[in-house]
Formats: sequence, structure tokens, C-alpha cells
Amino acid sequence: MKEEQGNIISLNKAHMLSESDLAKVNTREELLDLLKQKNHPLAEEMHAYQTYRNELKGLQIELLKFQEWVVKNNKRIAILYEGRDAAGKGGAIRRFRMHLNPIHLRVVALNKPTDLEKGQWYFRRYIKELPNAGEIVLFDRSWYNRAVVEPVMGFANDAQYNRFMTQVTEFENMLHEEDTTVIKFWFSISKKEQRERFNERILNDLKRWKFSPVDRKGQALWDEYTYYKEQMFSRTHTTFCPWVIVRANVKRQARIESIRYVLSRFEYDGKSESSVSTLVNPDIVQRYHRSLNQDDI
Repeated sequence: MKEEQGNIISLNKAHMLSESDLAKVNTREELLDLLKQKNHPLAEEMHAYQTYRNELKGLQIELLKFQEWVVKNNKRIAILYEGRDAAGKGGAIRRFRMHLNPIHLRVVALNKPTDLEKGQWYFRRYIKELPNAGEIVLFDRSWYNRAVVEPVMGFANDAQYNRFMTQVTEFENMLHEEDTTVIKFWFSISKKEQRERFNERILNDLKRWKFSPVDRKGQALWDEYTYYKEQMFSRTHTTFCPWVIVRANVKRQARIESIRYVLSRFEYDGKSESSVSTLVNPDIVQRYHRSLNQDDI
């Protein structure tokens, strides 16, 4: 609360709130009421943020029900978060996992392969990370590194790339036949939005660690990323393991709707009693098809 009060004063001195006004505020709801009463320009943003928080909380409650159902029924759920650098994958994962039981949930974000792993079948390092019975695994990037990032950056040669593109649908079909549910998200952002997020990372001491040499090439190699991304969609989008495009220029929408999509896929216990909608917004989340209007073309 103190931080929010300070932001309000510094952001709009023309609509300064007095110390006596702020002294009466103890909750976000009271702060929002005060902003509305004063016709403060931040009232609309504060209302939008509070609406987002309420919606997110309701969906996170549903995720707890979903996780309990997964554990009870020994389901295996793998959710892949893919997208260009700075697309918001990590933020979406954090909101998904925030209140879930970590005993039955893992986040996998693998580093570059070791020399030993480079000599193994490509999928081997990912197979050992797949969900066990009663477990949800969130992949912050996945085996699809070889479909886009590696060929663009020169980390995989043509033979390795072509072998992967031939094998990956068979690999995912085997997972499907073994009752492992794989959900493949692609977080789609525009070139302009990516550039702005890169600049934000550089200027923010707490986020600068996220900016890497690979990120520096992301803008220059935009068209190359687009080419390989479209090849990936066209060749690996299947009925049993489709690509799901999340329009992610607005982070809050992407976080909310990606959670909602996962919930929409399953009939877990207590779903009918939900206080929030589990139906996705088709303007934000859609299965891939060639005519889909994406932000990162």
C-alpha cells in the first residue's frame, strides 16, 4: 500500500492527494474509491489492475481444484511455454504456479546441453523431465528450441534440424498414446513490443540479468525467427498436440487467458462451481491455423 500511495503522488502532481486523504486508506479497495472520488486520472488504471487481480485469484483457485484432480486421477500434464524472447513466458508461468502445491508441480528451464548431452539423442534430456503420474510440469522453453532458436542462432545444423522436424510429431504422438497431455503455447508479441521490453530490461537493475547476447540478436534476426516459427507451426501442429497461440502484447491478458485455456481443456472436480469463467477469449487465445492473425509476423 505505501508503495502504491507513493506512486500515485509522484505520477500525477496535478492531482495530488493530501496526506490526510492517504491516511484514511488501508486497502486497495479504499484507495480505488478515493481515486474515483477525486476523479484522479489513475482511477481507471487502478480499477483495471484490481479487476485483473480478482480475475487472477479466481482462476488460481480453479488451478488448485485442477491440481487436486490431476493428483487424484494420476494424470500427467506437460505445458510448453514458447515464444520469442521477452514474450512473457516466465511471468505467465509464475502466475500459474504461484499457489500450487510444489510437491506435484515442477518448472523445467534447461540450460544449454552439456558435451555428454550433445552426443545423445536430442529428446533424451527432455524425456527425464516429463511429468510423472499425478504431476504438472511447466516447460519454460522446451524441445522446440531446435525448431526455432537453434537454427536461427546457428546452434543446430541442417541435418539436426531436419531430423528433429521429422521426429517430433512421432515423439508427441507416443506421449499422447501413453496418456500424457501436452499443451503447446506460443506467446506472440510484436517487434515493437519486444524492443520496448528489451529496453525496459536494460534500464531496470532487477531485470537486467534477463537480457542476454541472444536477446541482442532477436530484433536483427526477426524475419529469420518468423520463417522458422511458421515452419514449426505448419509441420508440427497436429490434432493430438496442437499449437495454441496467445496474443501477448498485453501481459495481463496473456497470463489470464493462458490459465483459462488450460482449465478449459479438462473436466476437473468442482469446475461447475467456479466463480470465474473458464471459457477463453478467442481474440486472445486460438489454436493455430494458417489464416490466424498473429502479432509476431
